[in-house]
Amino acid sequence: MIRKLQAVAIDCADPVRLAEFYAELLGGQVEVDAEDPDWVELRGFDGTPLAFQRVEGYRPPQWPGQESPQQMHLDFDVDDIEADERRVLELGATVLERTDQLRPEANWRVYADPAGHPFCLCFH
Repeated sequence: MIRKLQAVAIDCADPVRLAEFYAELLGGQVEVDAEDPDWVELRGFDGTPLAFQRVEGYRPPQWPGQESPQQMHLDFDVDDIEADERRVLELGATVLERTDQLRPEANWRVYADPAGHPFCLCFH
């Protein structure tokens, strides 16, 4: 039996920049290993640690297109979708779709982080 999920690793061109974006979003500390600067971790927030790895020739996912599929995305639980949307946009995210405004039954909005990875803000 696997004990626990150690981290979620995310490919990108600039691991420090992307780790800093998520640190501003979630809290925690960015940890850079001087011997391996192509691997950066974000720890110390409530949830599974995130890791960011530099990939040469990185191509961001396209959403909703599938030419360069997203393959995975992160969902974040929020209390105030409007306030949290303003915050993620100030940090450098972009709106991909305000799904809750398109479909009344939806409780999420889709954004792209600075490296182009889709993520959702979900309210309950």
